[in-house]
Amino acid sequence: MLGDMLVRQGSLFGLVEPDVDETFSNLERIALDDRSWIEFCDGWLDGADVVFDELVATLPLRQRTNVKMFDRLVDEPRLSAWWREGDAPEPFPILTEIRALLSDRYGEAFDSIGFNLYRDGGDSVAWHGDRHRHVVVDPIVAIVSVGEPRPLRLRPRGGGPSIARRLGNGDLFVMGGACQHDWEHTVPKVRHAGPRLSITFRHS
Repeated sequence: MLGDMLVRQGSLFGLVEPDVDETFSNLERIALDDRSWIEFCDGWLDGADVVFDELVATLPLRQRTNVKMFDRLVDEPRLSAWWREGDAPEPFPILTEIRALLSDRYGEAFDSIGFNLYRDGGDSVAWHGDRHRHVVVDPIVAIVSVGEPRPLRLRPRGGGPSIARRLGNGDLFVMGGACQHDWEHTVPKVRHAGPRLSITFRHS
C-alpha cells in the first residue's frame, strides 16, 4: 500500500488523538498588501500523524494528467484526491470538525476538500493561483498540512520577491482577500523531503 512505501519522521504530538485548537489562539495574520492577507497557526492540529496515516491509507490518491501549465499539458507530480459536500461523509471524522470551525471563523461555507500528497522532494507544484478564483471573488483557501514540513512560497502575480512558510505537522495556513487574484503560490522541489499531505478547504 502507498502508506507503507512512505518514510517520514513523526512529530512529538503527532500520535495523540486528533484535535484542534477551537480558539485559534496562536493565529498570526500577515497583510501581503492592502487587498491580500495570509494567516498561520503553528501546530493547530494535534494528532497530525494519525490523520496523515489514515488518509494516505484510505484516500483514492491519483496523479492528475493533462494539467495545463505554462501553455502546455503535463502530468502533475503530486498525487491528489477530492471530497465534495454531498459525497459520503468526510474521509476522517476530525475533518468534519475542522470544516465547521473554518466556516464559522471565516463566514464561508467550506464545501469541498482537496488532498495533495507530496511524496518526496521531487513532488512539487508550479507557481499558480487557485482556479476557483475565476468563479469566486476573493476566495478564502484554508490548508491544514500533515506529514513532514515543506516550504510553501508566495509572490506577487507575475513575479517579484517571495515569502515562505514551512508547513507540516498540523499547521494551518489560510490565504484570503485578493490573494488568489493578485498573488501566486508554489511548493517547489527540494533536495530532501519526507512525505507531506496538504488538506485544502474551499468554498463555492
